[in-house]
Amino acid sequence: MGSFPLLPDRGGRRRFVALGDSFTEGVGDRSKRLPNGVRGWADRVAEKLAKAQPGWEYANLAIRSKRLRHIIDEQLAPALAMEPTLVTLYAGGNDILDFGTDMDSLMAEYEALVARLAATGATVVLFTGFDVKVSAVLEPLKKRNTAYNHRVRQIAAKYNAVLVDYWCFDAFHDRRMWDSDRLHMSKAGHKYLAAQVLDHLGVPHKISPLDWEPPDRLSLREWERRQRRWVHDWVLPLFGRKLRGVTLGDRLSPRWPEPVRVPRKGGLKKLMEKAARDY
Repeated sequence: MGSFPLLPDRGGRRRFVALGDSFTEGVGDRSKRLPNGVRGWADRVAEKLAKAQPGWEYANLAIRSKRLRHIIDEQLAPALAMEPTLVTLYAGGNDILDFGTDMDSLMAEYEALVARLAATGATVVLFTGFDVKVSAVLEPLKKRNTAYNHRVRQIAAKYNAVLVDYWCFDAFHDRRMWDSDRLHMSKAGHKYLAAQVLDHLGVPHKISPLDWEPPDRLSLREWERRQRRWVHDWVLPLFGRKLRGVTLGDRLSPRWPEPVRVPRKGGLKKLMEKAARDY
């Protein structure tokens, strides 16, 4: 069992708490055997931590569609009460997509949240956002994303946080790293990000790098067909929810609301199997 300078224990306590939205909940990495039907990079990181060191516990409070204010109001207090030794935070991506967002106010609230987490003495991991090529309609939001990333980098340096600079990962220019909605990572994307987080923390793992054949070249007709399907399946429902004032996360609960001890063998799926047998 190794020791890792970025992951000091606190009297033998090793506890990973993940905060955020769909990015951290795991949307796009489907799994029928896990809560909310997804797995995601954070689950994978928790499982590799448990293999590298005994005693790791894990909670994931992230819920899809949450804005920064929701994460502060609903996730911060429970996270602090858990006395984490490792915290990951990605927040603000949904706010960037809201056209009325004031970026200065948003980033001031983000920094205040990071300050609260850093004050616990836990290792804090922050993420920049990626320049997702969804549609030309959303290109004006690129300026916001650039401003967001600039401030996240400054805040990470100020509070001595570990920065996972997602913006710089060229692998995510491959469309196979993205789910069919083009906003959330696919299983491959979540695996790649988990490997990056573990590398930044200095934790060994055997998550394989991508080894794909070159992507298929689409004919114009096929490209147009996929565009129409994407608009029908994802864009129109999204705007419909915005008009109704509802989100996909409204009726969901956190996937791992309390710290669970992650089995070294079998991972989190083993916990679910045990819970099903006990039930």
